[in-house]
Amino acid sequence: MLCQKCGSVRSRVIDSRPSEDGTRVRRRRVCEDCGSRFTTYETYRSQPLIVKKKDRSSEQFDRDKLLRGLMTATVKRDVAVSDLENLIDTVETELRTQSKSLIESHDLGEMVLERLRDIDDVAYIRFASVYRDFKDIDEFQSVLKGM
Repeated sequence: MLCQKCGSVRSRVIDSRPSEDGTRVRRRRVCEDCGSRFTTYETYRSQPLIVKKKDRSSEQFDRDKLLRGLMTATVKRDVAVSDLENLIDTVETELRTQSKSLIESHDLGEMVLERLRDIDDVAYIRFASVYRDFKDIDEFQSVLKGM
């Protein structure tokens, strides 16, 4: 860490504590050359999750995009946004604990559907109809029968 006063890179940590939200570490440092004290913050930077789409293009995992899709599936349903956010948290945590940085959109969709089924059956069918791109009523009925 560069001292803001003298530009030295020689400093030592004199105090360390997590920030209030728990996402950063606050460190008080003292410059070993000039004695100036300053504060630094360290943040954890995770590996981005990349989603490989059906057309073979890739894009970074976007929580907001997934939430918008889930909210569309739950329109006029009694489903709390917090339940949808928890679903996304669970999926993202599972992906990160598996140390996956690349996931097929098909696999991501299946993970979401698996959890959405426990929240609301109608939302499950709505999401599945878009995600699985049903070609005819027979495909739609087969999913309903499987429930």
